[in-house]
Amino acid sequence: MPSSALRTDDVVVTGLGATTPVGGDVKSFWTALLEGRSGVAALEDEWAADLSVRIAARLAVEPTEVIPRVQARRLDRSEQTALVAARQAWADAGFEGRAEDNGLDPTRVAVVIGTGIGGVTSLLAQYDILLEKGPGRVSPLLIPMNMPNGPAAYVGLDLGAQAGVHTTVSACASGSEAVAYGLDLLNLDRADVVVVGGTEACIHPLNIAGFAQMRAMSTRNDEPERASRPWDKERDGFVLGEGAGVLVLERAPDAAARGHTPYAVLAGAGLTSDAYDIVQPDKSGQVRALELAVQRSGLSFDDIVHVNAHATSTPVGDMGEASAIADLFGEDTVVTSTKSMTGHLLGAAGAIESVATVLAVHHGVVPPTINLENPDDELRVDVPREARRMDIGAAINDSFGFGGHNVALVFAAA
Repeated sequence: MPSSALRTDDVVVTGLGATTPVGGDVKSFWTALLEGRSGVAALEDEWAADLSVRIAARLAVEPTEVIPRVQARRLDRSEQTALVAARQAWADAGFEGRAEDNGLDPTRVAVVIGTGIGGVTSLLAQYDILLEKGPGRVSPLLIPMNMPNGPAAYVGLDLGAQAGVHTTVSACASGSEAVAYGLDLLNLDRADVVVVGGTEACIHPLNIAGFAQMRAMSTRNDEPERASRPWDKERDGFVLGEGAGVLVLERAPDAAARGHTPYAVLAGAGLTSDAYDIVQPDKSGQVRALELAVQRSGLSFDDIVHVNAHATSTPVGDMGEASAIADLFGEDTVVTSTKSMTGHLLGAAGAIESVATVLAVHHGVVPPTINLENPDDELRVDVPREARRMDIGAAINDSFGFGGHNVALVFAAA
């Protein structure tokens, strides 16, 4: 598309939704972050007894408490959480029912929901049934429950979105990449409203065992609430979490025309790939993503005063990212890792952290990083241990995923 065809209106965030390990909606999620509450707990399931990792960050509110049980039984858990968060965000943006019920052209409403793994728990559960009871007992709903595009598809069906329903699958960068894709759809004038976000629900013995064998997960089983500790000298890996985050994006003039005040501006996005290693991050790729996001936002590096970092609490990953942030934005940049409280939601991480970044800009408050008791000697950025009020003109949320995926998103005050 020629540059003359690109839209130049600000893209704004008009709705937020979240269901997470620390809260089942945006209000409770944000309150828990500011209070520094952990959502990590011991796994009491019988299947966890023999695992080397016996902790996780499960949802604070079960989706079946929100979605009718008949509908919930037809959905994988990742689809349930996506639907819960999407309905929250849609209502928060001032919409009810389907697109056409709000005077919207459904052919101009799109959905982009990312996931790292998709409906793997449904797949594994049905495989057990196959082995124990035979192929005739496998659920006819298995395929729509298992397919990675299922969450986006069900959200699209729920809202009546006909401009396109898309799924980004880029490991732990999936949720942030979905947000960036939504920005592109609006700038390319392929939609007027885009519902974006990420979902993940894969707390299962096989997934935990696989990550544990990589030595990527914390084994602090006796102190689950202290296990996720980004930038701390005693960090020993991430904690697996589950949930979903969703944002509603539209152009500023459209939001203004219907009298809806936005939370923030999605000012720019940068996406790069490392071409370096499947699991080891490459700092140069992360730096390029951050640089591109700022350049495309039209802001300066000095304008960025806060970063919601990817910081998963792994020995290798945390410090390279912190170093890049210090080099680009300065050592006085106020940085947080909300994963210290939520754990790592994989494909949903960038989405719920985008929600947190938007709220930080909107309210002028940076959530703390908990469990940072003995900071790494190489840490060169300002990491608050308690919520900090400050003027946040612009902030970044960054996400990095296995495969060398790097995404940085710039949110600015509306």
